Amino acid sequence: MSKSSSSENIIELEGVSQRYKLGAHTIDALSDINITVRPNEFIMVMGPSGSGKSTLLNTIAGLEAPSAGNVKVLGDDLQTLSDRQLCEIRRYKLGFIFQFFNLHPILSAQENVELPMLIANVKRSQREIRAKELLNLVNLDHRLNHHPHELSGGEKQRVGIARALANDPIIILADEPTGDMDSVTGLEIIALITKLNQEYGKTIICVTHDEEMLKPGMRLIRMDDGRIISDTSL
Repeated sequence: MSKSSSSENIIELEGVSQRYKLGAHTIDALSDINITVRPNEFIMVMGPSGSGKSTLLNTIAGLEAPSAGNVKVLGDDLQTLSDRQLCEIRRYKLGFIFQFFNLHPILSAQENVELPMLIANVKRSQREIRAKELLNLVNLDHRLNHHPHELSGGEKQRVGIARALANDPIIILADEPTGDMDSVTGLEIIALITKLNQEYGKTIICVTHDEEMLKPGMRLIRMDDGRIISDTSL
């Protein structure tokens, strides 16, 4: 996996707001968000339910267009891109880790990791080699042929992390990656994600409720009611 060395901002949000209409009511999910992210940062985003954390990730990923403001990812202004171009960014530049894993139930661990590469038209022989390498990286080389129902929650998330790395993304977006785990397993998962940041130079933006995930060297953004209330280095 490549390690980024550029010092330029790779994510920029300027005056970003996200407003939804719910019947006669208006909900401000994000209000005037300004964030810059540099390569190799590890950012934790915390706040109560409904504070806008997941909406922030979706906006960075181009899954939701902001009601106001601008979002740039790796120099591209997302508001100017076609749906196809946004898909290309998500396919090759961004990796996603989910709370509930989102693994395909009929595929083995190896096949789940291969899936993003299959979509990206990577040759079968290359897919197989890389999937095995990534499952070895997350200490699951002995579970290649196991299906999701045969894996523990922690093992499923390790498969999810390997899958997020399949196309060697620059940025990894994680939404509550330890939210459905006991504290011991959760700490193992955060240690693995930290390794991706420290050893492989991945830029991490992670939404969490778990204070135990916070470690020195991380950057902590706290949100409430759609706004950033603090942005500090730990």
